[in-house]
Amino acid sequence: MPRERLIGRWGIASFHTEKDRKRTEAQAKAGCSQPYVISKGPSDGVMMHVADDPKPYELRLKGGPGGKNYLGFEAPAGDPQDREILSASDSMLTMRFVDPDANRRYGTFIYARCGA
Repeated sequence: MPRERLIGRWGIASFHTEKDRKRTEAQAKAGCSQPYVISKGPSDGVMMHVADDPKPYELRLKGGPGGKNYLGFEAPAGDPQDREILSASDSMLTMRFVDPDANRRYGTFIYARCGA
């Protein structure tokens, strides 16, 4: 997946159970009134926040076993600090933290591209 697919302005919402996905997608779209911006990093990554830290970091896209895609620091794909990219299109991303505790607390994130 090219990093350019991640760069832009996004509305964000999260859910904990699959039955809440559709409602969460609508909430993410509504979040464009105060979008979350993903920008190019200084090298070949993107700038985003990580769990429990208000500072943005440069994260990289990584391919993992079984064709899975991850976003995280320089570490093997699937590292506990990574996010697993569950689905990606030009208008919507779905990601969750690999770390079970962070995933339990934050849920599965829906990113809806603003203006799409």
